[in-house]
Amino acid sequence: MKKFLQGAAVAAISVSIAAPAFAVEWSVSVWGKRRAFTEHVEKMAELVSEKTNGDFTMNISYGGLSKNTENLDGISIGAFEMAQFCAGYHEDKNPTITVLELPFLGVRNLDEEVAVSHAVYAHPAVQEDLARWNAKLLMTSPMPQYNLVGTGDPRDTLAAFDGMRVRATGGLGEAFKTVGAVPTSVPSNEAYNAMDAGVVDTVAFAQHAHLSFRTIDQAAWWTENLNPGTVNCPIVVNIDAYEALSPEHREALDGSVDAAIAYYVENYEGNVLAQWDKILDEKSVQKVQFSDEELAKFRDATAGIAQSWIEEKSAQGIPAQELYDLVTAKLAELHAE
Repeated sequence: MKKFLQGAAVAAISVSIAAPAFAVEWSVSVWGKRRAFTEHVEKMAELVSEKTNGDFTMNISYGGLSKNTENLDGISIGAFEMAQFCAGYHEDKNPTITVLELPFLGVRNLDEEVAVSHAVYAHPAVQEDLARWNAKLLMTSPMPQYNLVGTGDPRDTLAAFDGMRVRATGGLGEAFKTVGAVPTSVPSNEAYNAMDAGVVDTVAFAQHAHLSFRTIDQAAWWTENLNPGTVNCPIVVNIDAYEALSPEHREALDGSVDAAIAYYVENYEGNVLAQWDKILDEKSVQKVQFSDEELAKFRDATAGIAQSWIEEKSAQGIPAQELYDLVTAKLAELHAE
């Protein structure tokens, strides 16, 4: 009997050693509906599943797990393992990455947005900042420069912005405030109703969001070249969940970031930006061009925002000047290529 038990124990150990890693299933919290803004998350789920033969899967929920403005809170308590959020939703919770939302940084395209975002994400102070919420930065959600859609007569001068009610968050909201506009942080999925009810006159979004949240259906005009900046929206994972992954699963996740981002950029440029002019024509939306003089006035009006950000964040113990210099140096490097 004793020999039988010893044999069974040895067999059990052998099976345990030979067994594959436990299957892992992650919940992912995003919002709205599947769109260009979430295609890297969808691609990530696909790649991770393929690389692990289905042992590591991701269930992506569009608003079923949390409000978009509470996704970072959900990550902090482990309510789900991965989430998307935007820095401007809660500047106090993620002050370091708001450097990427400062106006007129000079980012020219999605590839540059990816490069500068990931450079900032790699900074120790930024990682420490997000770790307060048990969050590890995985990748960005690159977006082109925001522009306005609006109702009523087109606004093609800064003087026309005086008193304009605009849906804009973070640094963009501050930028519009400097020229007399009244920013409001209406949630993205409520922007259409806000326009319809006259709560706002204009909405600042990237192109995909004007389509997804149907603000383009309310628009009489669109600012083609205002380009004041954009919003930074990271994908983060719960640190405990990340550290609990097997080495194979962790490699599948980390090793899929570049491919997921590349797929996102290709899809955005090919299926959104390439079709944008056609969409404007179909919906009879007038393009508004700002003169070089008006754009220079806007840049001058917002010039102090970056310095104010540096002073405010430095007073909080954040290496703000270092982060801002990191952004400008990375962009200078990219522009020299």
